[in-house]
Amino acid sequence: MQKAGNDNKKLAGVKVGIILTGSHCTIGEAVGQIEAVKNEGAVIYPVFSYTVDQVDNRFYQVKELKKKIMSLTDKGIINSITAAEPIGPQKMLDVAAVVPATGNTIAKLANGIIDSPALMAVKSHLRNQRPVVIAVSTNDALSTNAKNIGILLNMKNIYFVPFRQDDPFVKESSLVACMEKLVDSIVYALQGKQLQPLLLGPCA
Repeated sequence: MQKAGNDNKKLAGVKVGIILTGSHCTIGEAVGQIEAVKNEGAVIYPVFSYTVDQVDNRFYQVKELKKKIMSLTDKGIINSITAAEPIGPQKMLDVAAVVPATGNTIAKLANGIIDSPALMAVKSHLRNQRPVVIAVSTNDALSTNAKNIGILLNMKNIYFVPFRQDDPFVKESSLVACMEKLVDSIVYALQGKQLQPLLLGPCA
């Protein structure tokens, strides 16, 4: 049920699973887009891969990241396979978004390998024939992972945030999602549509 004042918001009352995986350098940008999703009226359920949940790095400290995410979502973080499994049976989500999605996550998802909370969340959610949005961020997208991205592009209920080469002359195989298109990608996915164009030049 929509609350008063939410009528004009793009995602008013929509239950969105935000699944973070370990592309550490894009986590900061992803957090900004989680806030944008929240501002559009969504109810957000956060899911962390093991790496995001446990590994401090030069881009963020886990304790501070968790504090920020919980303040944005008012929800506990799902960070185990057993906690993620009920997402499907309990129909917890209307849509799930993997933001960012590492090459490792993409490869495992394309090949049916479920060994983390992030992957279990996607698998469990897909059993309900509901959409999953992938925000790719990986250095091997146009090399060893190209076939896996192709598999996901052809899977029912899988959609992508439009993406681009982030540094084609230095990292020629690397792709990164244009994170500012996350909200619209979710809106389109809920309608069973892929936001277009999918392949972009430099993000504005």
